[in-house]
Amino acid sequence: MEDTEKDSQQHPDPVAEMGEDAVMSTGHYSSPLPAMTEEERHELQEELAKVEDEIQTLSQVLSAKEKQVADIKRKLGITPLNELKQNITKTWQEVTTSNAYRRTSETLSSAGLKASAAISNVSFAISKKLGDVRNAPSFKSFEEKMENLKTKMTSPAAPPSSTSDEANNPATESLLTQPEDSPTQERPMN
Repeated sequence: MEDTEKDSQQHPDPVAEMGEDAVMSTGHYSSPLPAMTEEERHELQEELAKVEDEIQTLSQVLSAKEKQVADIKRKLGITPLNELKQNITKTWQEVTTSNAYRRTSETLSSAGLKASAAISNVSFAISKKLGDVRNAPSFKSFEEKMENLKTKMTSPAAPPSSTSDEANNPATESLLTQPEDSPTQERPMN
């Protein structure tokens, strides 16, 4: 009995403590019943010691079995990481086969199809509207002006032919007839 008390002091058993707490909370352990004889009290104390010894023995057996399992797993090459992977895989399979997951997956798939259709409709509407804007007379006029500007900017510095619109333009004529040595607005005079 002394060995058990020493061992329980070195390695307190959480199960026994939890059991004692439960008994304490009900009020049966803290105050003995007055009608109990000394012999009954002694028998209960012996039974308590016996149950505590059994709990200690079971705890030791459980600890030994846990060590045995760890050794077997080590020999088989099962690491904690492998166990975690297996647990995750098993849990994922359970989740994917559940009704809730299937319903959610179907709902999300349906929502995805609807969103895709809505985006396609919006894209078509935007494309149509941009086409309408591009075919509008004001945009055509703007586009022509920009094209003319681009042509003027990229054309060589050679004098234009007399058949072009620029030949009849007085601004173009003044630029063409202006001598190169004369000061222009681009060069400041000192």
